[in-house]
Parts: sequence; structure tokens; C-alpha cells
Amino acid sequence: PVLLKENIIAVIDTAVNYIKARTSDKIKFSLRMPSGDITVPLNTALFEWVIENLCKNAIDALHGVGEIEIAVSDFTQVIYVDIRDTGKGIPKSMFLTIFRPGFTTKKKGWGLGLSLAKRIVEEYHDGKIFVHQSEMNKGSVIRIVLKK
Repeated sequence: PVLLKENIIAVIDTAVNYIKARTSDKIKFSLRMPSGDITVPLNTALFEWVIENLCKNAIDALHGVGEIEIAVSDFTQVIYVDIRDTGKGIPKSMFLTIFRPGFTTKKKGWGLGLSLAKRIVEEYHDGKIFVHQSEMNKGSVIRIVLKK
């Protein structure tokens, strides 16, 4: 896929607004992003899909009620995109496993979402995606690191 210099703030905002419009009012979304533009090499359609997929997984972890925060941190050479939820958490032993194709905790799922998100972020965007932190019954943070 072609990567173009895009404003990641606008891309994330579009993806979150899309998923928010299709989600219960019992799920509260918040965005913590710097003002202005932060341009990074992106394939907009693929990266929006990654954000939507991570939000959908967070929604599932919330069991209908809770909060999702998307935070962007701007550093000299990289940016962090953190998707934080107040859901059920991920056991430390599964931090790597959740990104493997076929892994799912859902009754109706193929287990391809996170493996595809990892491929999009790491192979196509030369970034990193991982479980930054998680605490059982308190929530998780998935972090994406992208080069500027």
C-alpha cells in the first residue's frame, strides 16, 4: 500500500467518530491529542481500520459499559497512539498470543483482527503494536508506535 504524509490526528478522529456513532451511549469515548497537525507516513484506509478494530475489541472487553480513551503523544522521531479501555484486562501470559492469527476469546470470531492490525502497523507502516499495560478487571492499553 502507498503511504502518504497524513495528519494522524484527523485520521484517528474520523475513525473514532465512525465507531462512536455505532456504539451504545454507555461507552464513553475520549480523545487526548495535541492540537494542530502531526503528519506521519500513513495509508489512511488501513490505519483507520486498525483504530476501528482496536476500539471494537475494547468495546467487547467493556461488556456494554465503560470508557475508551485514545491518546496521541508526539515525540521528536515517533508518535505513540494509546488505546486505553476500562475493560476486563489481558493476562500477562497472553500479551503476545493475542496478536497470533486464529487467537480469539469470542464465540463468534475468526481471530484475525489483531493479527491483521499487527501486520498493517508493523509490515506496512514500519511501526510497532503491543500491549503496553493491562490489569485484570481494570483495563488495558494497546500502544502503536509510528515513525514520523
